[in-house]
Parts: sequence; C-alpha cells; structure tokens
Amino acid sequence: MKKLINSVDTVLSESLQGLLATHGDILSLGEDFKFVRRRDVVRTKVALISGGGSGHEPLHVGFVGRGMLDAACPGQVFTSPTPDQMVAAVDAVSGAPGTLFIVKNYEGDVMNFEMAAEMVAGPVASIIVDDDIAVKTSPHSTGRRGVAGTLAVERIVGAAAEQGRDLETLAALGRTVNMRTRSMGVALTSCTVPAVGRPTFSLGEDEMEMGVGIHGEPGCRRQRMASADEIADELLTPVLDDLAPPRGTPCLLIVNGFGGTPMMELYLMANSAARILAAHGLILARSLVGSFVTSLEMAGCSLTVTTMDEEALALWDSPVHTAALRWEAPGLAQA
Repeated sequence: MKKLINSVDTVLSESLQGLLATHGDILSLGEDFKFVRRRDVVRTKVALISGGGSGHEPLHVGFVGRGMLDAACPGQVFTSPTPDQMVAAVDAVSGAPGTLFIVKNYEGDVMNFEMAAEMVAGPVASIIVDDDIAVKTSPHSTGRRGVAGTLAVERIVGAAAEQGRDLETLAALGRTVNMRTRSMGVALTSCTVPAVGRPTFSLGEDEMEMGVGIHGEPGCRRQRMASADEIADELLTPVLDDLAPPRGTPCLLIVNGFGGTPMMELYLMANSAARILAAHGLILARSLVGSFVTSLEMAGCSLTVTTMDEEALALWDSPVHTAALRWEAPGLAQA
C-alpha cells in the first residue's frame, strides 16, 4: 500500500485539519472532529446536514458552505458517522426553522441519522438519496444506493434553503430531485482502505466492473474493457430507461470521477455522454465534470442525469461558495 499518510489512525483527523487550514475563511471544525460547519452560521433558516464515511471527498465536507450544506459529519473511511456527531452538528448550526438531514441510502447511515433525529430538539426531516440504478439490493443497503446524485440534491435543496424556504417545502423538493435523478458507475481498478492495506477487489488487466458502488461493492457484471463511447452507452442506457424523460427535457449531467481518473478522460466521457443525450432528444442544460463523489483512489467514473425544470435550473445557478463548488452569477454553473 502506497499512500500519503502518517498513520492509519490519524488519516481522518489530519485530513480535516488540512481542510480547515485551506478553507478556514468559510469553514469551522467541530470539537473532536465530529463535524465540519459553515463559519457563518445562519440559524434563521433551515439547517441542512449530511454526512457519511470518509474517502468520498469532496463529498460531504467539501460541500459545506453558502448554497449547500450547513454541516457535514465525517465517519472513518467508508464507515458511517455516529448519532452523537449528528446531534453535535444540529446543536452547532440549527435554529427554530429546524433541520433537514440528507442521507445516502446505506443501512448504517440511515440507522444513525434516524437515531439522531429522535435525540435532537426541534423539527427534523430527512431525505434518503437512492439514485444508483445498478442494483436494487446489496449487503450495504436496502434498495438502491445513494451515490453521485447526492450532489444534485445537496446543491438544489441547499440553494432553496438559502432563500428561506420552510422545512416541509425543502424536504418535498429534495425528494422530487432524488426521484428525477439516476446514476450508474464503472470501475477500472479497485481502491485500498488504509486500515485494510490491500485492494477491496481485483480486476484483470482487460476487465471492468459495471455498476460498481462507491465503496467498491460489486456491480451488475464484470466484463471486458470497451471504448469510452461503449461504456457511456452502457451507463446511460439504463439511466435513461429508468427516468424515461420526454424528448426536449432539460437535463443536468454530472460526470464524476472516482478519485483515480484523469480530467482528460472525464471530459472525454462527458463528450460521449453529451452525444448520447442528444441522440435521445434531450437538452444538456447544465453539466459538471470532475471528481466529486470519490472512492479513494479508484479509477473509473459515474454518470448522473437529473431532469430539470425552470425552478431547478434557477436554484442550480444561484450563488454557491463551498470548498469544492463555487460560483456567483447565473451561467457560471455550466462546466
């Protein structure tokens, strides 16, 4: 195992301290590294809190800031955060309007956020993100997994929360965005969890894992390598079949790297995906390309499509200022 670390035991804490050293103008770190929060806490609006295992950065800590999350709770690598972390985050950022939890559909995350909701004072609602259409069940979740579509939910709902919308309205919006979002990924290599010290799975030199999960969970099938156009078609065909958007529908496309994929290849995949969307008569209204929901150093990518309307586009374009996403004026949201 070759990694830029000092100790397996301090990977998370030292990484969070580095995040704060880099983005201390917009972020603060909770006691005992329980959460990362906005430096400018706004208790007069609904607080958005998410979290999950580390190793997926910039998800979630990189999406804390104006126009997205108010706080994020990082667990150990690929391990759910604990309910006391979420309670501490609520205490630090929430006010009378209440708290909205945004939770990826993994059993540990769902269970711990449910426990936290029972422990905090004040109104609480939750959105469960389950955009991964690769498998319906896995050892790590009941139903579809929450993957890169989480970014779309956090961004659009975060923008609406910044406008002062109430808890019920935000929860309904988040569920709508989730229903309009589908993702599927492919892995070209495995990743290595520092505490384990060996790859999670192995692939032959001419193999790829289609439908892989963000923790290295098995996908739909293992198959021979193919061209970028063929891979994009295999990823997007089930996504579009499941969404079934009418021709002329505006879409957000997120081309997400898993941590070990060069930007050149991600932009190449974006080109392939854009042609496929056009062939289906869909409008590529917004796109985002980069490594946003990663799997440590895994090579590969996922394609996410969210069908958009005028409201969703306006919310997406509104100002956002986080460590990983930032733009100020409409139009700058397009990548």
